[in-house]
Amino acid sequence: MRIPITVLAALLTSAVAITALAADDFPKLKAGQWEMQTGAAKGATTHKTTMCTDDAVQKELISMGVGMQKEMCTKNDMRREGSRVTSTSQCKFGESTVNTKAVMTFTGDTAYRTEIDSTYSPPFMGMKDAKTIMEGKYVGPCRDGLVPGDMLLPNGQKMNIKNIGSARMPAASKAK
Repeated sequence: MRIPITVLAALLTSAVAITALAADDFPKLKAGQWEMQTGAAKGATTHKTTMCTDDAVQKELISMGVGMQKEMCTKNDMRREGSRVTSTSQCKFGESTVNTKAVMTFTGDTAYRTEIDSTYSPPFMGMKDAKTIMEGKYVGPCRDGLVPGDMLLPNGQKMNIKNIGSARMPAASKAK
């Protein structure tokens, strides 16, 4: 099973769009195992990802997002009002410029919902626009052999996000 390009583009876009706040300003999520559902807004197939996180992993994810934002974006406006974070951004993905509006709403430290509207000019891999919804929920302490940073991807592969920035990323292994 492969992740559709619309979901991949939305994940990249949202990583930039929702992480421009300083680590101290971003709502802190409960450490442990999280399940995330990502899909198009019009009832298309959703894709489930599982992740084990802790405070250090959350800070690293925010740092990676801020780095991507600085590298790829010419505009990124962020506003936090209580449990809601709204951002608009303009970034380059290859030859395309993507304009994104993302609204992330938190339910305490145990759930969130993000709605992402993106337009691509020229179209990115044939895609002119996308509306994606990402929902995450805390499901308990890390289990299934996961350690902080481990992700189980929709295709069953396991990888650790701490390896993403390293020069030599090991091949993802099949989850047990």
